[in-house]
Amino acid sequence: MPAPRGRATATNPATRFDPISVELDPNALEPDEQRQTSTQFFEDASRSILVRNDSPDVGFTWGVNPYRGCEHGCIYCYARPSHEYLGWSAGLDFETKILVKRKAPELLSRELRKKSWKPDVISLSGNTDPYQPAERRFKLTRGCLQTLRDHRNPVGIITKNHLVTRDLDILAPMAKLGLAHVFISITTLRNKIASAMEPRTSIPSRRLDAIEKLTKAGIPVGVMIAPIVPGLTDEELPAIAQAAAERGAVRAGYIMLRLPGPVAPLFQDWLDREIPERKDRILSRVREMRSGRLNDPRFRYRMKGEGIWAQTLARLFEVTCKRYNLNQPMPPLRTDQFIRNPSNQLSLFDQEPQDSA
Repeated sequence: MPAPRGRATATNPATRFDPISVELDPNALEPDEQRQTSTQFFEDASRSILVRNDSPDVGFTWGVNPYRGCEHGCIYCYARPSHEYLGWSAGLDFETKILVKRKAPELLSRELRKKSWKPDVISLSGNTDPYQPAERRFKLTRGCLQTLRDHRNPVGIITKNHLVTRDLDILAPMAKLGLAHVFISITTLRNKIASAMEPRTSIPSRRLDAIEKLTKAGIPVGVMIAPIVPGLTDEELPAIAQAAAERGAVRAGYIMLRLPGPVAPLFQDWLDREIPERKDRILSRVREMRSGRLNDPRFRYRMKGEGIWAQTLARLFEVTCKRYNLNQPMPPLRTDQFIRNPSNQLSLFDQEPQDSA
């Protein structure tokens, strides 16, 4: 069954916690019904917003996720299994049932005001994209940025969406004070591959444009070449790096494709539908870098892989970064300007920093 328009998958496999699943019968649907699946939004009543990360493979300790589920619909997304804890599928449900944390900015401010909070970099997001399409409507990421700005708490952002440029008015002043970095994630420069693999993200040229706009606004920008799909997008690494550097990126990172739990069958089904001629090659390469499996959860290996292919790619990345000057250190994000209780949010950026920690 083909995926609905704008979606990466057409299936809703059973979860680890519920053996019962619902599958649409394509023979019982009209053509328009087969091609359209609307997004539903649900209230998330979480009472806390900060998530602590203990993984040594991730370069931040704290994250904020204004949304659960992601309408970008990237078929390889490692966050898909998290939807199963909500009683939904990692498949189509993950792309179409989005939980919205309407109180995210308020909850974040409450956390930052606590005496127990020690100023530290907070990542937006860490799980799903903070600038996914829902952000145009709900503006929760913008609200969280305003909160971080008012408290002068540093933030790191990673996104695939050009929508990040909407918030230049917040990010540019923060960056001037050493409070903001942004990484733009680019998987491929080919629109056809991107539209099939990441159906509701910004097209590659728009992501490059975001790098340029952020750079011109004085915001330190890096490019995250992730995930690299061996046998499909690995050959594009130098071209992506060059294009990002030409737009102003100063640093690069990469992550190898990993297919945890229910993501693996979803990805294999996607290969069958979209590029069956490359399926065996891609999966074979993944297994070579994952000790014969499609996923290796071990720290130190899960992001980069191991073996000859992983070593070759790591060397290519190193040489490429050196060639395009993408190995520059990002300016350090500062925590010494933190304000626990902002007194006047409208004029805060006209004030001198104060020690209130």
